[in-house]
Amino acid sequence: MGLVLCRVDDRLVHGQVVIGWGRPLAVKFIVLVDDGVRASSWEQDLYRMAVPEGVDVIFARTDEAISALEAWAADSRPGILLTGDLATMAALHHASPTIVHRINLGGIHHRPDRHERLRYLYLSGEEEVLLASMRGSGADITAQDLPTTPPIGIEALP
Repeated sequence: MGLVLCRVDDRLVHGQVVIGWGRPLAVKFIVLVDDGVRASSWEQDLYRMAVPEGVDVIFARTDEAISALEAWAADSRPGILLTGDLATMAALHHASPTIVHRINLGGIHHRPDRHERLRYLYLSGEEEVLLASMRGSGADITAQDLPTTPPIGIEALP
């Protein structure tokens, strides 16, 4: 089973990830790749509180995640690979384009250098270049906030 969802969501672990995606996918582990969270025990404790019993949370730096991608992909349990930004997901994709192949953009919110593409998706010019780079190396990238909404290919974004 392994990684069933590779998602970029700047809110990291929250209800939409745990309930919205986690339940229908029967997720048993979430890998949160964020160098800052990996270094902060209180942030890790906070995110653990948002996860239901029976779901493991693994905190990893980007370099640790790159080293562990094959093991997570081979895990018998379904899992989510989660990053809070496109740069981290791009690093994981470029390290292992066959494992980090299908990428879900689920929540990238407003910032002064970003412009709205969807109500839950704002992108800067730099982020659009990252997306184009990942697409150019074979990534299948869609925007979809919940499994009950239709996915939108990034080529079709307004």
